[in-house]
Amino acid sequence: MATADVTVMGAGVFGLSIAWACLQRGARVHVIDPAGVAAGASGGIVGALAPHVPEQWNAKKAFQRDSLLMAQGFWAAVEAASGQSTGYVRSGRLQPLADEAAVALARARAAGAADLWQGQAIWEVVPASDLPWSPPSPTGLVIHDTLSALIHPRQATHALAAAITAQGGVVTRDGQPQGAVVWATGAAGLAEMTAQHSRMVGAGVKGQAALLRHDAAGQPQLFAGGLHIVPHLDGTVAIGSTTERDFSDATTTDDQLDALIAQARAALPALGAAPVIARWAGVRPRSRSRAPMIGTHPFLPGAFVANGGFKIGFGMAPKVAAVMADLILATTDAIPEDFRPQASL
Repeated sequence: MATADVTVMGAGVFGLSIAWACLQRGARVHVIDPAGVAAGASGGIVGALAPHVPEQWNAKKAFQRDSLLMAQGFWAAVEAASGQSTGYVRSGRLQPLADEAAVALARARAAGAADLWQGQAIWEVVPASDLPWSPPSPTGLVIHDTLSALIHPRQATHALAAAITAQGGVVTRDGQPQGAVVWATGAAGLAEMTAQHSRMVGAGVKGQAALLRHDAAGQPQLFAGGLHIVPHLDGTVAIGSTTERDFSDATTTDDQLDALIAQARAALPALGAAPVIARWAGVRPRSRSRAPMIGTHPFLPGAFVANGGFKIGFGMAPKVAAVMADLILATTDAIPEDFRPQASL
């Protein structure tokens, strides 16, 4: 290819989204990942895109709200360019309420959402019996929000790569970086930065998830007892995920996932007979600050970094891509202070 204006090291959701945003602004882009597209955490199966609770507002929550609102247009453009489904749908989320204290808190947050979500989504308390797809609730009530969405991570990542190549970008397993270089190399990248620093910059956290054959396409995602139940558009339901800081094998599943599946069946009886068709394990990059790490690279002069998506990478990707493209191509810096690499150093 001709000399690239932007080279992105890493073909996960952050790297590909940034490449896509730069390509849309006229830059020549090259994505390089020796392991291939979606080889890491972005090749997962859960895909719950959900906001922080609408209270104690800060820049991180506002950034996530904006990104979730951008997502429909972002992923629609990817699907149009690639001809592939991303599995994206803004179908909302349901959460059962355990007791009257939880109900009161949820109703108070509804007022916060009306203001902080700027009238573009709602948070409400409704009877579970009014909904065809709802987990049992001790109070008979659930939180329903319309800002949450879902996506199929593996499908979406491959669709991004296809969209980039369809519009003239290059995605390869090897090559020499040219132009502005963005390091979006996940857990391995965090380990490399930690090795160059006096303390931990971030680390990989293992997660396990399962895919069940059950068709609830178009229904809201569920969050019950810390468990995500995500009804994908392809007639499967994803269950996830574990959070493991200590592990010996990043790619194997074990009895922790068995317990998660049992928990899901108990939380939603409709899944009782649904067969498990896939088991997944992978390592997600978590920065020390627990926020995404985006901006100028702290150890590579002239380079950029986008890492630490952890559990919210797909939800944050549309706006991360936009502000990183601004920084790289227009030298416009709109990155929140908490997201700057220095916050994790």
